Amino acid sequence: MIHIPVLETPRLRLRAQCLDDFPVYSAFLASPRARGMGGPFAEVAAWGQFCHDLASWHLFGHGALMIERRDTGECIGQVGINHGPLFPEQELGWLLYAGQEGQGFASEAAAALRDWAFVVRGLPTLVSYMAADNHASQAVAVRLGGVLDAQAVRSDPDDLVFRYPR
Repeated sequence: MIHIPVLETPRLRLRAQCLDDFPVYSAFLASPRARGMGGPFAEVAAWGQFCHDLASWHLFGHGALMIERRDTGECIGQVGINHGPLFPEQELGWLLYAGQEGQGFASEAAAALRDWAFVVRGLPTLVSYMAADNHASQAVAVRLGGVLDAQAVRSDPDDLVFRYPR
C-alpha cells in the first residue's frame, strides 16, 4: 500500500483527494479556466484526470494533493506532480478554484510539494509546462525559483517550460 502524504504549511493542508472533491474539481475542468490545461473538459474526461491523479501515487510514488485552507477546511484547488505518457518529465502543476487567486496559495502549496519531491522522493529536477499567455502561473513559477528552459522536451511545442533544479 502506497503512502500518500499530508503536507502542512502555515495556511494550507495538502491532502489526498476524496470522492467528495470531484464535483468542484469537475466544475473547474468544465470551465474556461481549464483552457491552459487543454480544457474545458466534459465530466467523463474530468473523471479520467481525477483518477489519474490518484493512480499516479501508486504508479510513480507521487501524484496530486488537494489544497485545503487550514482556517476554514475549504478545498481551494490542487497541486501535483504529473508524470506518465502525457508528460515528458515530472511536472509540478497547480490549479486554484475561482476566488482563490492572488493570495499566494498556489506558491505556498507548490513550494511545499516541490520541497517534498526533492527531499523525500529524491527527484533531481521538476518542470512546469504552461501556456505563454498564462502570466499568473509564470509568476508562480518564478517565485518558486523556476528558470525558463527552452531546450526542454514538451508535448505541446507552444508551452513554456520552467525548470526547478534541486
